[in-house]
Amino acid sequence: MPESRKRRSVRAIVLDPGDRVLLCRHDLTALDGPVVWAMPGGGVEPGETDLRALRRELMEEIGLRLDGDPPLVWHQEVSGPGYAPGYDGVINRYHLVRIPAFVPNPAWSAERLAAEHIHGMRWWTLAEIAAGHGGELFSPRDLAGTLGALLAGGVPDEPVRLGL
Repeated sequence: MPESRKRRSVRAIVLDPGDRVLLCRHDLTALDGPVVWAMPGGGVEPGETDLRALRRELMEEIGLRLDGDPPLVWHQEVSGPGYAPGYDGVINRYHLVRIPAFVPNPAWSAERLAAEHIHGMRWWTLAEIAAGHGGELFSPRDLAGTLGALLAGGVPDEPVRLGL
């Protein structure tokens, strides 16, 4: 039986002093998928450490130069087709990044971001996430509950395991 292959990714929970979180809008409708608001980040390249990949992804997607080593707070593993083309699922590792609010200025062009299915980004409050956004989804799906627990409890001793 072939071994399962999951795409390794890193993501940043970018929070400003008002506890707003920066999310990127991934429009997957051209692939018969949903629109999903997710944390900035992406795949870890061969030979790349998680933190090096996180620094690269944050610069590419939102124009954030990351200093220091942000704590790992969530671990998500999802299996099944459709989560990452060519893979059996994904492994997302989420790091907490607290910074002053800023206007995202990605290193990548709008065209390059669109090629990655990223069509916009914005700051969200916990209340806005809990209220939902029409038919658009959040990742992780229970982002309001998961983020609320992080804000209330602070950085966990061990990364919290998440579902879809």
